[in-house]
Amino acid sequence: MRAIQIHETGGPEVLREVELEIPEPGPGQVLIRVEAVGVNFIEVYFRKGVYKAALPLTLGSEAAGTIEELGPGVNGFKIGESVASVSALGSYAEYALVPATQLVRVPEKLTPEQAAAAMLQGMTAHYLSHSTYPLKKGDTALVHAGAGGTGLLLTQMAKRLGARVITTVSTKEKAELSREAGADEVILYEEKDFEVAVKKFTDGKGVDVVYDSVGKTTFEKSLNCLHPRGLLALFGASSGPVPPFDLIQLSSKGSLYVTRPTLWHYIATHAELEQRAGEVLNMVASGELKLRMESMFPLAEAGKAHTELENRRTTGKILLEP
Repeated sequence: MRAIQIHETGGPEVLREVELEIPEPGPGQVLIRVEAVGVNFIEVYFRKGVYKAALPLTLGSEAAGTIEELGPGVNGFKIGESVASVSALGSYAEYALVPATQLVRVPEKLTPEQAAAAMLQGMTAHYLSHSTYPLKKGDTALVHAGAGGTGLLLTQMAKRLGARVITTVSTKEKAELSREAGADEVILYEEKDFEVAVKKFTDGKGVDVVYDSVGKTTFEKSLNCLHPRGLLALFGASSGPVPPFDLIQLSSKGSLYVTRPTLWHYIATHAELEQRAGEVLNMVASGELKLRMESMFPLAEAGKAHTELENRRTTGKILLEP
């Protein structure tokens, strides 16, 4: 099978197409024929060496495809079923092994591309809006990177729950996409100070929650956008990690809350994974949740996909197609 590996860390040029043996599923594992791969920032971190891993490394974890073979002891799945996972380690490939406990069925109405585009970013938007800070009618949320894959889905879910949504984006084109997703107010952060704009939009009160995937460049002002006892959910660091922070500032700014959630703690059991993924995939299948999948690359062009992602030249989800 063809796969994309890194043999050393570095820029997109270190992504290398190689030929590997198709793996055999062990106990509790399922072999899937990969039909669509989700590209995520975590793979950029592994490629650069920010996150450490043994080399050579086949990148990827998010995929959708068809069950090819069942390992010993696997029950509840059958060969030929359409499935998806965010734990298909080595998914930048034509085949991948997945623990059966980390696999979910894909509704018949959905394509593999839709399933791969919805899983990680959709479940991230879901846990943020339904669990980390459960939004309700009358709440106001600030969503950074509002035209990104997670941002667009999070905006739609927040509006579904009755919240008012303020987003930040970098261009007028992205602002239009954010508005189409339901954003009530959109801030072009390269033209306006988002802290000042948020205060204006909320009559100086601030927002209930900030969903921040940017990190270093937004963290302090995100805190300043909260009203007393508001919550900052820092779920990414696309601009770099947040520097050391004196917790006394949370008191002085209004007894604020800060959390650093990750998806894996919100899908810790197979039951929770099935419930969360099921809600997301069914919302897509019913048309309640709209995906944006304008960036699809052949597997061999994984380096180009990484370049587009890092330079923020894309909106919505980036996919590889083996």
